[in-house]
Amino acid sequence: MPPTSLIALGLVAIALSRRRPKAGRLLGLATAGLAAVLSLPYVGGVLLHSLQRVKALPAEELVTEAQAIVVLSAEHNQAGPEYGGPTVGPITLERLRYAANLSLRTGLPIACSGGVPRRDVAPMAELMRAALEREFGVEVRWIESRSANTRENARFTAELLLPLGIERILLVTHAWHQPRAIAAFESAGFAVTPAPTGFRIHPAWEWDSFVPTAKAFRESCWALHEWVGRAWYGMTG
Repeated sequence: MPPTSLIALGLVAIALSRRRPKAGRLLGLATAGLAAVLSLPYVGGVLLHSLQRVKALPAEELVTEAQAIVVLSAEHNQAGPEYGGPTVGPITLERLRYAANLSLRTGLPIACSGGVPRRDVAPMAELMRAALEREFGVEVRWIESRSANTRENARFTAELLLPLGIERILLVTHAWHQPRAIAAFESAGFAVTPAPTGFRIHPAWEWDSFVPTAKAFRESCWALHEWVGRAWYGMTG
C-alpha cells in the first residue's frame, strides 16, 4: 500500500536510471504523478465514495430485531497522555460514537472487537470499552480482543456471541468498510443489519478539490486498502 509502494517504485527508478536512464526517468515521473494524483481531494473522495454501497440507518425512529451491537476497531493513539496512556484513534472513535448512539436509542448491549495493535498496548477492544464507558456512559457487555483483521473480527466475535444465542446484530463500522465487514460476519454465521457511519460525500468539482493535500492522500490509501482487501477476501473465500 502507498506510501511504501511508491517509495519502492522510486528506489527502483533510481536504480534503473543508472543502466537505462530513459526508463528510469519514465518510471520516476510515473511514480511522482501517481503520488500527486492520490493526493488530490477529488480523487480521494471519489475512491472512498465508490466503496459506499450500504445506506445509513434511519436517524430518528429505528426498529430492529437485532440482539446486540458489534462495533469494529480501526486505529489507536499511541500517546494519549491526557487520558493516561494509549487510547482509541479518530476513526475508531467515530465508530464508537455511533455505537453509543445506537445503544442509547435501542437499549441493545455492545460488543467491541479488536486485538492488540502493538506489543506494548492493550487490545483495541479494551481501549474501546474504556472510551465508551467513561466518555459516553454506555456499558460494554462483551469484548473480543484477539482479532487482527476483519475476517478475524467476525470469526472470534462469532465464537463469543453465537454460543449465547446471539445471531442477529447491528454491525457498526465505516461506510466504506461495511460491505467487506458484512460478508465476513455473514460467513461467520450472523444475520447482519449494517449500521454504517462516517459517510463520505461525493467531492465537488471545484478548484480546491484539485490541490494536493496530506488528508486526501490518506483517504486514497484507505480506499486502496479496502479495494485490495475486498479482492483478497474474494479470492480466498
